[in-house]
Amino acid sequence: MAGVKYSQHNPPPRVAAMGLQVLLCVLALQVVRTLGCPTGCRCYSLTVECGSIGLREIPADVPPTTQTIFLQDNSIGQIRQQDLSRLGQLHYLYLQNNSISALEPGAFHSQQQLLELALNGNRIHLVSGNVFQGLEHLRILYLAGNQITRLHDFTFRGLQRLQELHLQENSVELLGEQALAGLSSLALLDLSRNNLRTLSQASLRPLASLQVLRVTDNPWRCDCALHWLRSWINEEGQRLLSSAERRLVCAEPPRLSHHSLVEVPGNSLVCIPPVVQLEPKHLTVRLGENVRVSCQASGYPQPLVTWKKVSQTKASPKVSEEDERGGTMEPSKRVRGDRFDPDTGSGMLFLSNMTVAHVGRYECEAWNPGGVARVTFHLSVNLSSSSSQRPYMPVDISQEPLYDLDSMDFNALSMATQTTIAIGISMLALTALLLIAMIYSRHRHRKKGPKEESILYVNDYSDGPTTFAQLEEYRDERGHEMYVLNRSKPVFPASYSRQQGELTPEQLQDQATQTVVPGLGERSGEEGERGEEALFINQSLLFDTHIAYEIHC
Repeated sequence: MAGVKYSQHNPPPRVAAMGLQVLLCVLALQVVRTLGCPTGCRCYSLTVECGSIGLREIPADVPPTTQTIFLQDNSIGQIRQQDLSRLGQLHYLYLQNNSISALEPGAFHSQQQLLELALNGNRIHLVSGNVFQGLEHLRILYLAGNQITRLHDFTFRGLQRLQELHLQENSVELLGEQALAGLSSLALLDLSRNNLRTLSQASLRPLASLQVLRVTDNPWRCDCALHWLRSWINEEGQRLLSSAERRLVCAEPPRLSHHSLVEVPGNSLVCIPPVVQLEPKHLTVRLGENVRVSCQASGYPQPLVTWKKVSQTKASPKVSEEDERGGTMEPSKRVRGDRFDPDTGSGMLFLSNMTVAHVGRYECEAWNPGGVARVTFHLSVNLSSSSSQRPYMPVDISQEPLYDLDSMDFNALSMATQTTIAIGISMLALTALLLIAMIYSRHRHRKKGPKEESILYVNDYSDGPTTFAQLEEYRDERGHEMYVLNRSKPVFPASYSRQQGELTPEQLQDQATQTVVPGLGERSGEEGERGEEALFINQSLLFDTHIAYEIHC
């Protein structure tokens, strides 16, 4: 063995073995990198970095042993259950600044060891109570910069170890009284820069470990509902709020706008109890029709209006659901086909395709911090036009025709019937107006006829140009002219003064203004043929007694 020489091409066996091991390790790392790291990502031990590479969904080939994954600044649109089901070892998941708008219930069910979850800067608008199911060890949750508008009861249940909850820069306008229930370890709550107008004391009661509260930059409505917050800021809030955060600025009512809540006198924080208006309160409709009833409510602040059907003798299973105040309500039996549309200030009850199951009593409830107001609406069905087969009918159902109910409510008719009646009434009214106009026109025409025969306001040209030529010869030096008006008016000689040889102005005026009487002094055919001499043959009268004249000066 001593005589054996090793050269470059013939290395010692030990060196060759070591070189082979290094080569195998490099090849193994390359295989792991090729098979276990998603395309475009960088993988380091238990960390996978896939930020800003244009991903539209979570890669499916992330190594199962990964504890930290960076997926920020991509275009991921949703989180599904299967996306993270194989990553049970995750401790840190960063999904900020994506386009996430939907979180599938149970999406984080397998991440029981997750400590930090970043979902800020996305498009999330709804967070349901079972979205964070399974995150029992979560410490920090980032939900800032989304589009969340409401946080209903038990949204964060199961997060009993959560210490920081970041909800700033959303559009939260409603925080349910039990929305933060179960967050017994929460130390920091950030609700700044939202649309909160009010905050109930009950909503902060579950936060036994709270140390930092941020609620600035919200449009606070300073009314009776914030009495407690004003007192809380001056007492316990001194410890939880900084000096800047203690200055909560009122946005309404206008008289308190721009005032700090702590500076507003307690007697200025007032509410007006709701008042409800509902018309009609009883309605009878036919099967298959649609019903729409509006419940109007007024008060300050504007009441929240909800509808519910009052339970009848036969009890139905109670279903717990969230109402407009964020709390839970147990509505009575809901019937198939109805839809309840609660709204601020006006609640609309809409029932489509009326059936026997819809019959009963409905209650409209208006609520604000000043109190509660309720009004009942009765709905029944008219079965007179239904088939001969009569199913079981509750007491509220009418079995008589509509005209036998002592109620001819126009609203009880269908929309088509109402339209037909309205068109018929309009046509009758138009016909009546036309008849009245025709009768009035004919009456006026008949009344005008005799008047035009008895009083002539235009020249009568029946005497021809000869008569006017003669009249022109009798114009005096003052320019008095005579116009023939009617030949049937007699002029009596008593108006002439023989001693003076002329008519007095008063007599001339009397003759000129005499009213023509039809049928008097009608001229015969022979008289109509007389010439100039016959016309003025009686010089004592100056004028023909069978002609009436009007003198204009």
